[in-house]
Amino acid sequence: MAETSASRPASTILLLRDGARELEVFMMVRHHQIEFNSGALVFPGGSVDAGDQEIVARSDLYSGGEDLSEADRGFRIAAIRETFEESGILLARAKDSGTPVDAKRAGEIADKHRVALNEHKISFLNILADNGLQLALDTLVPYAHWITPEGMPKRFDTWFFLAAAPPDQLGAHDGRESTDSIWVSPREAVEGGDSGRFKLPFPTTRNLIRLAKQSSVSAALEHARGLSIVTVMPVMTKTDTGRQLRIPREAGYDGEVFEVGAVG
Repeated sequence: MAETSASRPASTILLLRDGARELEVFMMVRHHQIEFNSGALVFPGGSVDAGDQEIVARSDLYSGGEDLSEADRGFRIAAIRETFEESGILLARAKDSGTPVDAKRAGEIADKHRVALNEHKISFLNILADNGLQLALDTLVPYAHWITPEGMPKRFDTWFFLAAAPPDQLGAHDGRESTDSIWVSPREAVEGGDSGRFKLPFPTTRNLIRLAKQSSVSAALEHARGLSIVTVMPVMTKTDTGRQLRIPREAGYDGEVFEVGAVG
């Protein structure tokens, strides 16, 4: 068995909006040269980094996290930062008024700082402080907690959050880590994974299937607030036809054992 590496804390956000007929979620295609999940259709997100921990220590730079542990704040801060880096969508408020950042202001901040942030030439902390912003931690609703199976070369301890996309913040991929972005109904994304149109990681598929049961943003958020989240660390076994993953039935993914196709 391969040596198990430690899992890195990470976060991802399922940004939601009400489409013409169905609930829609913002997703991106990861760049083919990215080491992890290259070419996959995923939600915006990534690892919690040292800069996120620096923001945790600056309670003037976020709101709505008073009842959270430092670790939970770190997960949420990373989720909002990664979403801004990867999509330009900003879940924040003006510090002086408490007013949510609107699409025009978010666009201005993204145009001015997003490239430099992605190139590590400016910190997210400085962007927030210089623009009088507070991250809106309470806009994120915990949805799932997945840990990469043991034995995998790259392992992540990932929290999934739901959030309503701010009005008129439409999002756009960064052209670096992601090469395309779409608003898609969970149903259509799952069908695309089945047909081969999309490459979907297993946790992404399971969360899309669960999300597809909700008819609107408000229904999805209400459902998430009522969840008792069970940590999922799939146990993988090889079979004659490929791989089989076992997850806790009580995690709420309509099953316990899943066939996931050919290895590799």
